[in-house]
Amino acid sequence: MEDEALFNFDKNQQVIDVQIGQVKAGRGKIILQSKAIGSCIAIVAYDAVKKIGALAHVMLPGIAPARKAAEKTKYAANAIDAIVSRMSELDSKKDDIEVVLVGGGNILQREDDTICNANIESTLELLAEKGLKVTAQAVGGISRRSVSLNVERGIVSYTEGDSSEKLLWKHKSQSLIK
Repeated sequence: MEDEALFNFDKNQQVIDVQIGQVKAGRGKIILQSKAIGSCIAIVAYDAVKKIGALAHVMLPGIAPARKAAEKTKYAANAIDAIVSRMSELDSKKDDIEVVLVGGGNILQREDDTICNANIESTLELLAEKGLKVTAQAVGGISRRSVSLNVERGIVSYTEGDSSEKLLWKHKSQSLIK
């Protein structure tokens, strides 16, 4: 079945978990993944030309205050800068980067919870300011999510709540069955 082939990966692929406040990047046979995404935003970046990927698990909107320097990539602006920097170190060009967003859910279902929307809005604004294009997103709502980027194949999949893994985005040059 084509859907099953979509999520199969090579046993030799390394799975790298990205926790809250972390930014990780790499190329080749790796899968970058982040789980338990509630009001946070996972920023997935991919350069199909060089097959380089990055993932940031952002907790807060805006830029980190100076006193939070040790935790700066918990903030959207700092995490986006780190993504561009780390991908550039791997020889990626900013113009070749495409972005996918996952998260920003009001999982506690509080009417007064504004962090979810603030994270979504801040991330979208900051990406636009940097000239990075968002090609797909699964944001908002009330469910927790997880996300995975198969860097070698250029495929982003996600789960929502207790759902099975679904395709969110694949680079147009990638075929589903390898």
